[in-house]
Formats: sequence, structure tokens, C-alpha cells
Amino acid sequence: MTFSTFQKLGAETLGTAMLLAIVVGSGIMGETLANGNDAIALLGNTIATGAGLVILITIFGPVSGAHFNPAVTLAFALRREIRPALSGAYVLVQLIGGIAGVFLAHIMFDTEILQQSVKARAGLGQITGEAVATFGLVITILGALRFRPESVAVSVGLFITAGYWFTSSTSFANPAVTFARMLTDTFSGIRPLDAPGFIAAQLFAAALATVTARVLFTPRDERDRAGYSRKHEKGAAATI
Repeated sequence: MTFSTFQKLGAETLGTAMLLAIVVGSGIMGETLANGNDAIALLGNTIATGAGLVILITIFGPVSGAHFNPAVTLAFALRREIRPALSGAYVLVQLIGGIAGVFLAHIMFDTEILQQSVKARAGLGQITGEAVATFGLVITILGALRFRPESVAVSVGLFITAGYWFTSSTSFANPAVTFARMLTDTFSGIRPLDAPGFIAAQLFAAALATVTARVLFTPRDERDRAGYSRKHEKGAAATI
């Protein structure tokens, strides 16, 4: 199946918007129903986000690859599996979609549409948590694509579900999500002051995971063939 650039960008916009509506909306719902119990609120937030990701990746994956995440787009750009111009467009619509999703959640729960978070998520521990979360997410995607492509949606949903609980930052693992969550002063928000550290950690970890996946997931015979091909090309160029 072949899809147009318009269709791909539409899928990235809508998918990212729905992801943020799920993240922020379930956070508001969880906090409302938990009566001050943050563990229960986080559990509700976790289940909705993990389940939502499985569905979104399943339905939009065949169209755009279901990145919904500039860190994932960076990984595929580094692997030369998406053109630079298209990767830039992906990032732009992911940011736009993320903001739209936050506003949609606010409208659904009758809160002020335009907000700014005051929730602190600072410090080396949380930034490290974001690096770990993003590294794990990207290597999960690349590993699943390499060995079990049909399991990508479930694998990503499960990893993010786990990441909510084993990382100190509750696993944003996504620069577009981080940016959009600056605009909600609810359970899932993040102060604008803290967002740059999260985003830097996410992008660094995505690049590191891409390199790591190439080293670990490329079979020896495939590496040998690639090395022979490069050597042959250099030899041919030297004779010209």
C-alpha cells in the first residue's frame, strides 16, 4: 500500500492529538476519581495511555509509521528510512497535534483551554529517567521491527505502561508530548522550565538507541555483506 504525504501527515497529526487527549484526559479523570491517591491516579493514567498506544499504532502504523514522536522520527531519519524534508514535516505536525490534543482534553473536562503547568519535574534523576525511557522506547521499536514486526503496537504499549512505573519521570519519552504537556496545569503537566532538560535527554537517548540497535540487531552475515559492498565500491571508484 502506498499513501500520499498528505495522508501521512494527517495520520501523524491526528494520532499525536489523540495520544495527548488520552494522556491528559486520563490524568484528569484519574486525579478526579482517586480522591488524592496519586498511585491510583497514575495507574489510571498508565492503563489508558498504554492501551491507547496499541490502538493508535495499529490503525495509523500502515499509513505513516505511527511515530507520534520527534524522537522516533529522529531515529528513522538517522537510519535514512525517512527523507529529511518529510521528517521535519512530521515533527511540525506532531507538535501541532499534541497541542490540539491537550486543548481537546481541557474542553472535554470543562477546564480552561489555555493553561501553563506549574508542576515541577526537575533534577538529574528525572532527566536520567527520561533518557532511560526514551532509549528503551526506541530500542523496543527497532527491535520489534527487526524481529517481530507484527508485535510493534503491543510492544510499545507495554513498554510505556512499564515506563510509567519504573522511571522517575513517568516516561514522557517524547519531545512533542513534553512540549504539549507544558500547556496543561493538570496531573500530567510539566513546568516550561523543566521541559528543555527532558527534551534534550529524549533526543540524545533516541540517537544512542539507534546506534545501539544497529550494533546489536544486525546479523554478522549482513554486516559482512555490507562491508564487502563498501569495499567493492571504493575499489571501483579508484579505477575510474
